[in-house]
Amino acid sequence: MSATLETRTTATWDQYRGRLEEYFDRTALDAWAQLTSDAPVSKIRATVRAGRDEMRNVLLSWMPADLTGLRILDAGCGTGALAVEAAGRGADVVAIDVSASLVNIAQERAPTDLKGSIDWRAGDMMSPDLGAFDHVVAMDSLIHYPTDDIVDVLGTLSGRTRRSVVFTVTPRTPALMLMLAAGKLFPRADRAPAIAPAHIDALARRLAALPGCSVGRSRRVQGGFYTSQALELIRC
Repeated sequence: MSATLETRTTATWDQYRGRLEEYFDRTALDAWAQLTSDAPVSKIRATVRAGRDEMRNVLLSWMPADLTGLRILDAGCGTGALAVEAAGRGADVVAIDVSASLVNIAQERAPTDLKGSIDWRAGDMMSPDLGAFDHVVAMDSLIHYPTDDIVDVLGTLSGRTRRSVVFTVTPRTPALMLMLAAGKLFPRADRAPAIAPAHIDALARRLAALPGCSVGRSRRVQGGFYTSQALELIRC
């Protein structure tokens, strides 16, 4: 990554990261804690919960069934469901999120009899201090960023990864764009920072050009108010 590109990306990354931290820690913590639990939710939020559960299973299925001895980064771990699943399969997981409050909930919910381990952290998933990994998972943690930043972030993370980076973005579809436009017409004070839909084919072409990488599987999960595209970036 060039010095100019790195500076631009860092400035944008920090700007959006600050918004997300405020949203999850101050505005919508209770709502997200409820959404990621077994508590009753509205029909709209139930579709989001179901979509997230399905997507988490997709990403986990793209890694080995036995993760014993493998080091995994859960980049944007939220309340920890994916990290717990991976550690249950033997992985040593570094689970990090920009929201310290969500990480606290994750720690409280996590079982203690896992086959592997979880190192819970609050901070920036891009920190080089996190070290290298066998696999990186970024579920719904890049959906608020422009495509240029997504490519730069994945290029950096793939350079620290031995096997694969599996992640999600929001696909740019006519239905979703209408939904987002309606949301802008009727704003809410507790609404999350804006989602940045991506053109999937164009994104895949740019990722395929990253040094030492190839694009693997792709899968869309769509239902109700949840739409997300999973992609696999494989280290060659």
